[in-house]
Amino acid sequence: MKALNSFFIVFLLLGSAAFAQKSPTQENPYMLLGRKALMDGDFKLAVAHLEKALPTDSTNANLLYILGYSYYHSSNYPKAITSFSRVVSLRPGEISAYYYRGKARDNMATEANTTLPYSEREKLLQASIRDFTKAIELNSDDIKYYQNRGVAYRDLGILKSQRVPKFYDKAASANAYKACISDFQHVLNANPARTDIVDELKKVKVYLANL
Repeated sequence: MKALNSFFIVFLLLGSAAFAQKSPTQENPYMLLGRKALMDGDFKLAVAHLEKALPTDSTNANLLYILGYSYYHSSNYPKAITSFSRVVSLRPGEISAYYYRGKARDNMATEANTTLPYSEREKLLQASIRDFTKAIELNSDDIKYYQNRGVAYRDLGILKSQRVPKFYDKAASANAYKACISDFQHVLNANPARTDIVDELKKVKVYLANL
């Protein structure tokens, strides 16, 4: 069984106040099956069940959230993005939806062997940065939002440093790297023992120096 993070387990078990008002017998049976599959770590089976719940429960933010989460862990990033976008349209304060949508966008932009054009990958990374920025606005104390925004800035810097005609932009790449350094430094200030961030910070400084 794949481990689920503690925040998401709490979300699944307790749900929002609106969800808590529904008894299990009132809940869409496909959602019940989907949640069980998800808790068992079978994300593809969870998707199969949850998609069947959508036609009659398309505005249920809890359903859309766990469907997006299942899409994300099935590496179906386009559908994860769509699902989390529907969540934030219904529940604008749902921080974790911005977080996972940001991660999905970054992953989609940086997938190995992607056929997406550079311009589309840039749009995804910029949108990812906006998602993590929104998460920070909603909760500035959570360091993982800064770390993931730093990763997205790094990936944008790498992308814009590609020597592709009409795409390469040294200044944009440098600005992205500098923003990445700032976010990584914020993480280190909060936890100086993060040797992984120390190593990443060194790499980004080398990338910036070699532009």
